[in-house]
Amino acid sequence: MIQLDHEQDYIVESKRKCIEAGMDPNEIRKPKRSMSKQELMKKRNTYSEILSVVNFFSKKILDSLSGTPVLIVISDENGYLLHMIGDETIKKTIQPLGIQVGVQFTQEDMGTNVVSLSLQQCHPIQIIGSNHFHTILHDSACYGVAFHYTDINNLLGSICIMTATELHNPFFLTMLSTVVDSIERELLLRKQNRKLDMLNQIMVNKNRNGIIITNADGIISSVNHFVVETFSIHKDTNIVDRSEQNPGCLVSSHMKKVIQNKQSFDNVQMILRTVDNQIVVCLFDAQPIYDETNNFIGSYSQLRDITERYLNEERHNYLAYHDELTSLPNRRSLSETLNYHISSSLTSGTNIDLALMFLDLDHFKTINDAFGHSNGDILLKQVSGRLTQFLGDNGKVFRMGGDEFIFLFHNLDGQKEVTHIGKQIIDLFYTPFTINGSKFHVTASIGIAIYSNDGTDAESFMVYADNAMYKSKSKGRNNYTLFDSNMKSNSNEKDKLSLEVSLRKALENKEFIVYYQPQVDLVNKKIIGAEALLRWNSPEYGIVAPDVFIPILEENGMISQVGEWVLSEVCDQSKRWVEMGLPKFRIAVNLSSQQFLKDNLVEVISNTLIETGMDPNYLELEITETMTMDVEHAINVLGQLNALGVRISIDDFGTGYSSLNYLKKFPIHTLKIDKSFVRDIMVDKNDSNIVSAIISMAHNLNLNVVAEGVETKDQLNFLQMKKCDVIQGYYFSKPLSVDDFEKSFYQLNDDIKTNYSSEMDG
Repeated sequence: MIQLDHEQDYIVESKRKCIEAGMDPNEIRKPKRSMSKQELMKKRNTYSEILSVVNFFSKKILDSLSGTPVLIVISDENGYLLHMIGDETIKKTIQPLGIQVGVQFTQEDMGTNVVSLSLQQCHPIQIIGSNHFHTILHDSACYGVAFHYTDINNLLGSICIMTATELHNPFFLTMLSTVVDSIERELLLRKQNRKLDMLNQIMVNKNRNGIIITNADGIISSVNHFVVETFSIHKDTNIVDRSEQNPGCLVSSHMKKVIQNKQSFDNVQMILRTVDNQIVVCLFDAQPIYDETNNFIGSYSQLRDITERYLNEERHNYLAYHDELTSLPNRRSLSETLNYHISSSLTSGTNIDLALMFLDLDHFKTINDAFGHSNGDILLKQVSGRLTQFLGDNGKVFRMGGDEFIFLFHNLDGQKEVTHIGKQIIDLFYTPFTINGSKFHVTASIGIAIYSNDGTDAESFMVYADNAMYKSKSKGRNNYTLFDSNMKSNSNEKDKLSLEVSLRKALENKEFIVYYQPQVDLVNKKIIGAEALLRWNSPEYGIVAPDVFIPILEENGMISQVGEWVLSEVCDQSKRWVEMGLPKFRIAVNLSSQQFLKDNLVEVISNTLIETGMDPNYLELEITETMTMDVEHAINVLGQLNALGVRISIDDFGTGYSSLNYLKKFPIHTLKIDKSFVRDIMVDKNDSNIVSAIISMAHNLNLNVVAEGVETKDQLNFLQMKKCDVIQGYYFSKPLSVDDFEKSFYQLNDDIKTNYSSEMDG
């Protein structure tokens, strides 16, 4: 018998417990609990895949130790023996001790034993000779390692080796540890393959985009109907050998680069021809696929049909740079033109002479009010035509909106020529305009700025011309004014600074308020939650829109402090509503990026829940996809929040990155479809497809779906048809103050059940 000089701490601790339990080391202990045949059969069926993998590697161990009498024992996570393989002599030796398949090994029953300790410890263990508490086991050497699902650290069971003490060799433990690594990798791979199969069904078979998956040799292993029907690209085709003359040849050439050069492509716009010789426009994404050892195993490609969007963009691209009423270039066109000239000047080091004239019609509002907007539009079109005819090829005129026009001149001969043209433009308005047989006399005021004397960038250049125009207005209108330095105005910056000063006092002065927008369950037709929305009621500015003050809070670092106040206020309000007799419902609170990245976020939320007594199951924290870019931080924080019982939702889903990546890694309960997708679901096929895909994918992953920004009955019916769980938007209710929410809660619920029931059922 081998006597080891030093015993590991876990063995010492185990023996101490045996002594405290009054065990006799000379007593023969037998397992007290065992499974019935039916229970054992059921457990083995449940563990069939795990046992298959472990048994495969167990045979590898026995093959490598051929000639050495060893017994391999496999247990589940509770210590029940599920399988034994190996030396028959050892089996017969331990059978009188009651050690057989189906019995449970526990420290309480069996003392210091390899099965229990391997399940308890997070590292490999060995119990050699007298390391065992009971004398009868001193002739045995045992080695054990637990195995898990490594992605979630879920204990599955243990694999142990038993042999004679005189055959003790530390190599057994090393070999066993290596085998367990292989077992865990194989189990994880099989688990991932099942997930991939599920995702493949969602992303390939049910996806309306084109999907092509190949193996490492370029043979297509999976392809959906869109690709087959549109480009006649079929499964089992070798994409590398595909003819460049076939439809979709551009797709083939890019996929060859993925397979042969391991290139990736993202949002490559392709204009392709179909098998019917029709034009289809797609966005192409592709990347190589690698296994866990970084071996190239194939490629994944996606084609998103944007033909309709492309044609719309072609039709609307003109309007993006031109005014719809007058067909003149618009503000965007002016900004890009100015930036081009100024950037070219700075890059080349040459001076440029630009003159900007800001023209505003005098008393145009009076004309609109007196004769109607339709006549006002006729006048604007006539003004546009007169200005364009005057300029010819000597300059360019832009409509900024309303009754504002800007002229841009290049390479005029000094200030004298600039002012001469300004006077000529003023003179154009001496001739009256005729609308529906009536003559209108209109005048204009012009402000002139000259680059680079006035302004060093496009924005300030336009501001200075605008300031000069207002100077012309103040001088009596119907004239032009050259800009000078006395006209500079910092009013915008002053307004922002003043707003920030007031904002810093808002929290202290209790000027912030929380509004609540109901969320309606489409199945049960009732309010099941609300989203908390921050508002600022400033004594100086009145109700300030969130898109005005929240960027300032983010910029000056106050957003976390205000966010904590919102959290506390919402939890307090939830408690007050319950005390009033309102039913419990979930309240969603938005977290800012700064809050999410703070180290004490979990502590703050936990303390708030404790202090307010709010049930964590009714608090939902909304994060955005971009907050999860630091994956490790996100996994840690979301895991802790989930442990508190708080629900997590992803806001603005589909507008961020790595969506599928975090859906499988993070403890998420709800997806909120961004209102930008919901808004056009009835007119934009792409948006309706996106919304349908998100709902289907979420339900396949057991996630709830909330659609934001629902404003019309058609949107509601579409979402109902697609089995969306919850909707939020003005169709049912705008955001409400606390008082309005309380007063209208029951009535709104009744309205939903009575007024909208037939619509949603239909």
